[in-house]
Amino acid sequence: MTDATQTPLDLPGWRHAYSGKVRDLYVPADSPQAGADPGRMLVVASDRVSAFDHVLSPGIPGKGVLLTTLSLWWFDRLAGADGGRGIPNHLAASHVLTLGADGEANTDDDVKGLIPDAVTGRAMVVKSLDMLPIECVVRGYLTGSGWAEYRESGTVCGISLPDGLSNGDRLPEPIYTPAYKAPMGEHDENISFERTVELVGRERAEELRDLSLEIYARAALTAEARGVILADTKFEFGLDENGVMTLADEVLTSDSSRYWDAEAWASGNTPDERMASFDKQIVRDWLAANWDHQGEPPALPDDVVERTVARYRELLDRLTSA
Repeated sequence: MTDATQTPLDLPGWRHAYSGKVRDLYVPADSPQAGADPGRMLVVASDRVSAFDHVLSPGIPGKGVLLTTLSLWWFDRLAGADGGRGIPNHLAASHVLTLGADGEANTDDDVKGLIPDAVTGRAMVVKSLDMLPIECVVRGYLTGSGWAEYRESGTVCGISLPDGLSNGDRLPEPIYTPAYKAPMGEHDENISFERTVELVGRERAEELRDLSLEIYARAALTAEARGVILADTKFEFGLDENGVMTLADEVLTSDSSRYWDAEAWASGNTPDERMASFDKQIVRDWLAANWDHQGEPPALPDDVVERTVARYRELLDRLTSA
């Protein structure tokens, strides 16, 4: 791939440590090669887009900035700006969010000095954490793989639900459906709450569940006030140097969450109308219709790229401009 956003960059002061499908992780250039805690890290959201376990070409221009801005905005809300209790997060202490006139994220000067110009707007300076191997999924609505399971057994991740629900319906109450974060190259696995107890201990498992449900409830109310439904989302947590449970990774972005337009959900006549999401569903739909899943996927056409970035930006504008 020739798109510069598809590969990690050489960044002054930082050494590339790891790349996922869409994010790149850097440690300070002078930190030990392995073993020791680097203290701070740089998380860079690329413009890469993935679907069906493939990184696609081209990327989605501006996607990294849009997702980073939304993450920073949510971290700020959850730290207490929404009136709730402050939930610890992995941002460096001086990583303060302000939104510029263009709607994009600005940060405190102490942190700006650590973020290279090449990744300004799409990078976060974060504290290193002892990450827990649990993906904390909260579902407030019945959709996706949950809908498929419900049709077969009346359950979602083994949790029994009332009869008579339809695709896209709101659940009686949000449910917590954790997954085990599999090693790189393997698929995450849905697990029971009791399995999380075995993995991290009962106290930590209960803390993960309760924090996830609290964050979802707060975020869902915020989104609802802006005409947006937060259908489901996933969180990741780690422990800081004092053993404090800390919210990490991205949070409540279009890549980690499923958002719907509330008016369309209430008035739509079909699932596609009710649940048109503010994410890369446009990409998935086009790929499903134009690729047989054999070999490398085809390049995305310009109109698919343009419509996708417009959905990402619309969500950011609707949430942050109210």
